[in-house]
Amino acid sequence: MVTGLLSMMFSIIQRDSTIAEFVILLCFIMSFICSVFMLPRIMIISKRKRLYDDLNARKCHSAAISRLGGLVFIPSVLIAFSFSTAFFFFISFPLNSTLAGNALQELLFLLTGSLFLYLVGVKDDLIGVRYRKKFIAQFFVAALFPMAGLYINNLYGLFGVYEIPVLIGIPFTIVLVVFVTNAINLIDGIDGLAGGMALVAFITFGILYILKGEWIYSMLAFAFVGCLLPFLYYNVFGSAFRGSKLFMGDSGSLSLGYMLSFFAVKYVMYISGEGMDGYCLIIPFSLLFVPVFDALRVMVVRAFQSHPLFLADRNHIHHKCLDAGLSHLQATCLLIGYAIVMLIVNIGLFRIFNLNILFILNMLVAICINYLLDIRIRYIRKVHDFDFSGVSVPEIKE
Repeated sequence: MVTGLLSMMFSIIQRDSTIAEFVILLCFIMSFICSVFMLPRIMIISKRKRLYDDLNARKCHSAAISRLGGLVFIPSVLIAFSFSTAFFFFISFPLNSTLAGNALQELLFLLTGSLFLYLVGVKDDLIGVRYRKKFIAQFFVAALFPMAGLYINNLYGLFGVYEIPVLIGIPFTIVLVVFVTNAINLIDGIDGLAGGMALVAFITFGILYILKGEWIYSMLAFAFVGCLLPFLYYNVFGSAFRGSKLFMGDSGSLSLGYMLSFFAVKYVMYISGEGMDGYCLIIPFSLLFVPVFDALRVMVVRAFQSHPLFLADRNHIHHKCLDAGLSHLQATCLLIGYAIVMLIVNIGLFRIFNLNILFILNMLVAICINYLLDIRIRYIRKVHDFDFSGVSVPEIKE
């Protein structure tokens, strides 16, 4: 009877896209509700068991704060995504076209990799994981992308490169996925930054896949939007002294980085006959540029200074913003706003300039921003005779 009523209800809907958009909304709402339900309980457990983030000279907080907020991401998304996909079948929506080709294989490998990396992150948040083991885990889950048929096979003219041979594209993709995953992990240094940037990226990818008619990927993207919103409320506006503040920890940042890598590689991969062009590269490039450039810049600086690549310091862009006098919220809004503006400008300029010119312009702007922040920091130190450099501490667990 229920099935009959639902069939009658949806029979008045003329377009399949309307049904799909409804189910995408359902996926978002379910993920949101799951996150709202689980986050307060995680805070209670963290308080009882004293599961707090470690305090050291490099950290930007001084109170006991749980780093287990990211525990809700994968469970919330899987519950919402699984139910919504089943609901598609329940209402007899034609999912065959949506899951055509390698889509089902891609999603199954993605599920395997995300769960595996999520568990590694949970263990790291609770008892610690050696960085070598984390890298092995990251390379393993990154290798699942080519196994699912996903790898970067075209650069659309960037550096003069178009089609990429399989033997080069697969290892390049694996290394890039590991690097992007770690870049998101490293940018998670102040309130709302990693989560906010991921939120913008997931919303963008969700809309893009709606426009392409690939509903299943849009559902996945908006499921992450749903679980991120409640977390960001506690992360940005919660009070550490009232026990209502959370960090996402490695379980959250690694999961976000891996999922964003998936969407980026999926969107960039050239498929013959689909009329793909440089927009397929410029959009993921713009969305991930801030964390990726920052991670690359920090590693280059450490290498030139003969410092260990995994020795933490206050050289990340968010640390510079704080040292320049910005608050956590101001720094987060500035960097997320910068990423959004860069996305819009790059899309607008793509028909005027080619990818190589846009790449150079983006690099120059990023270098100038870092240089201006350095000038501001030196000025503050000179005027106030205050040194923000802090003490370098190991960023990894041996």
